[in-house]
Amino acid sequence: MPPTKTEIATFAGGQASADAPLELIGTARQRLLTEHQRLPSALLAALATIPDAYVPSLASLAHEVRLAWCGDTVEVEGILSAKTGGCPEDCHFCAQSSRFDTPVLATPFLDTEEVLEAARQTAQLGASEFCIVLAVRGPDERTMQRLLDLVPIVAAETGLNVAVSAGILTDEQARRLAEGGVHRYNHNLETARSFFPQVVTTHTWQERRDTCELVRAVGMELCCGVLLGMGETDAQRLELIGQLAEIEPDEVPVNFLDPRPGTPLMIRKPVGALEALRWIALFRLGLPDVILRYAGGREITLGELQALGLTGGINALIVGNYLTTLGRAPQEDLTMLADLRMPIGALSKVI
Repeated sequence: MPPTKTEIATFAGGQASADAPLELIGTARQRLLTEHQRLPSALLAALATIPDAYVPSLASLAHEVRLAWCGDTVEVEGILSAKTGGCPEDCHFCAQSSRFDTPVLATPFLDTEEVLEAARQTAQLGASEFCIVLAVRGPDERTMQRLLDLVPIVAAETGLNVAVSAGILTDEQARRLAEGGVHRYNHNLETARSFFPQVVTTHTWQERRDTCELVRAVGMELCCGVLLGMGETDAQRLELIGQLAEIEPDEVPVNFLDPRPGTPLMIRKPVGALEALRWIALFRLGLPDVILRYAGGREITLGELQALGLTGGINALIVGNYLTTLGRAPQEDLTMLADLRMPIGALSKVI
């Protein structure tokens, strides 16, 4: 539920007034920067209600928090769709589902040299992370063997940390991937538990959370992303931040819906730029120590304003193309980082 006027006034130090937004931001600054403590959920909810005119102030605080909690380094990652399309799940946002009539064709697992070439190109950009992504519900034994063979080859030849995204895992599969050298495993919650059944029906939100917990239990870093703009409410976005805080991911990629032809969510309109900047800031304030990564949809949502995300809480980005959509040229992102004088390097979650 949204905060009441009394709750907002309490966090603002007295009666609600025209100065309440700045007072709320000041209270959050005290908590996060002076006391180095996380925000209570009610304060984060109050910050979500501030007028649009105060979003730049909110973003400024998020940048301060990012620097204080995580430093100034930006992590660069490349991803590769190594097995595209034909997925049996019905994620309503995904063009790779076999249940929808989309332009994406199912293709088999790329061969080793194709994966290696993509990894080499990623390394040449100065990236530290390379993620092998598969469109599957979860890996079968043949897929597991391919991954266990491939990961050490990519790591040895390129020097990159190798991440994997291969869907729902069993305990044994998680353990084998960890022992096989997978640095970080990606498994997105995507949205809040309360909204999830409206966008996926072939598996549950709890199944996703269970995989996230397995990843952490076996010692891999956890990359657990979100997708904003599917029709969820602000309250559900806040719910999601709280649920992410509970599972303690190392990395949270922030995706914005790019409505794909043929999917049930093709009817949605992209998130607006100011709304995107507000929620980037709120995810940083609610999750101050995570690697918060620019991911899919930023080009259509923010356009020429993408630098504002990097001065509003973001400290990592995927460069190049995404899974089935084009990103912008990697050099544009590298130039943006150079212009902002942000150093590129590897990151781990701050403890």
